[in-house]
Amino acid sequence: MSIFHLAFNIRDLDEARAFYGDLLGCTEGRSTDTWVDFNFFGHQLSLHLGAPFAHAATGRVGDHLVPMPHFGVLLPMVDWRGLADRLQAAGVDFVLAPTLRFEGQPGEQATMFFHDPSGNPIEIKGMRDLSGAFAT
Repeated sequence: MSIFHLAFNIRDLDEARAFYGDLLGCTEGRSTDTWVDFNFFGHQLSLHLGAPFAHAATGRVGDHLVPMPHFGVLLPMVDWRGLADRLQAAGVDFVLAPTLRFEGQPGEQATMFFHDPSGNPIEIKGMRDLSGAFAT
């Protein structure tokens, strides 16, 4: 098993704790007064105080332009649906609202795009079978 690590900047540690911890349900790990780690669905995010990375809606996926770069995770469909429901109930402003794409094709997936409070773009995908992540 491998754990992916991603470190990036955020503007406010308390906002990050509320978003990643309370809203997304990620467990907080180690921290200092300038950074905090989260277990992001089995992977390590290290959020450091600083200027968030630049991004632009340049990634064409079907009829949509999505923010590039972005990060995220693939979840089993039942977990994706629960998170999508929680985010919708919380009034999250979606870049791309929860939707199904590539229906009936290899790699069929549910997806949603949104930003964290610092503006970092996140994509969460849901799949009935995670082995389809690399389907062609």
